[in-house]
Amino acid sequence: MALGAITAGAHAQSNVALYGIVDAGVVAERGGAAGNLTKVTSGVGSVSRLGLKGNEDLGGGLSALFVLESGFKVDSGESDVAGALFNRQAFVGLSSRDAGTLTLGRQKTTLYKALAEVGDPFGLGYAGSAKNLFPIGGSNTRTSNTIAYATPQVAGWSGEATYSLGEQPGNQAAGRQYGAAVAYQNGDLNTRLVYNSRNSDNALPGTAPASHDLGRNVLLVANYDFHVVKAFFAYGQDKGYNSAVLPVANAYGDATPPKPTTDSRDLLIGASIPVGARGTVMTSYLHKDDRQWRQDASQYAVGYSYAWSRRTSTYAAYARINNRNGAGYTVGNDGEAGSGNAAFNLGVRHSF
Repeated sequence: MALGAITAGAHAQSNVALYGIVDAGVVAERGGAAGNLTKVTSGVGSVSRLGLKGNEDLGGGLSALFVLESGFKVDSGESDVAGALFNRQAFVGLSSRDAGTLTLGRQKTTLYKALAEVGDPFGLGYAGSAKNLFPIGGSNTRTSNTIAYATPQVAGWSGEATYSLGEQPGNQAAGRQYGAAVAYQNGDLNTRLVYNSRNSDNALPGTAPASHDLGRNVLLVANYDFHVVKAFFAYGQDKGYNSAVLPVANAYGDATPPKPTTDSRDLLIGASIPVGARGTVMTSYLHKDDRQWRQDASQYAVGYSYAWSRRTSTYAAYARINNRNGAGYTVGNDGEAGSGNAAFNLGVRHSF
């Protein structure tokens, strides 16, 4: 009983919470080089995760905060990144009611958050994920060694900036990445403009030095809630080395593999439609305009989610990609890049 009192007191003082998502589904992929594939997999709508988060009131509108979050696979029980404990997020910082929030550690990029939170009706999950064509992968998703600052919201306006150190001796620019976002939210309107810069140079001892031009992404996202339908829009410009890395190197086993573009445009037009008190239909059209190799692609997607409660939902989704001129894009979901040009999902998601 004494131990229980001590534990309860510690939790009340530090305000630490355990949270997570458990998501699993049946995925049927079609059109890949190795043939059709049907599997039970994890993280279809949202990557399964387990996390700890907490804050402490320091007085005067100032508080300390932290987040530690790990991804795992429901279908096998494994970590989704071998050898990494808190691979999704791991940061600590200070938050001021008047001055904003400063955090340090492994964190999401402004590019990723804009598309997930504002621009994509699928929230970067299910078969319709905008990650299938938009360059949201690798270090464009999360970065380690990151300093992030977010302003308070003033009259609907807010801003955010991140700076990720490459930490390569003798070359401060190598491996560096930074981003910035300006957001405006007022009533039913939500918009965000993002800039992302990625340095892919390599100056690590014992490895061959490599020098490249910067990879740069500019992304404008918006949604507007008409209440009978919520409309979504995203438009991106990608230029430079590693600005638009292919999710799968050669998914269709082509004799001449597709080439990652260093000059492309990305478009999304989508909607989410409430159906009754608990259902939501999601739909989107995506287009990749490759101005370097002309390896364009378009994706059509539709999905349905039914909320049995505030925490539990079931879902179904379908998407198909039309690749042109040897393009090699695949239909994936939140946790996987996929193997072919079409996929169907059926699953269940529970959050706690």
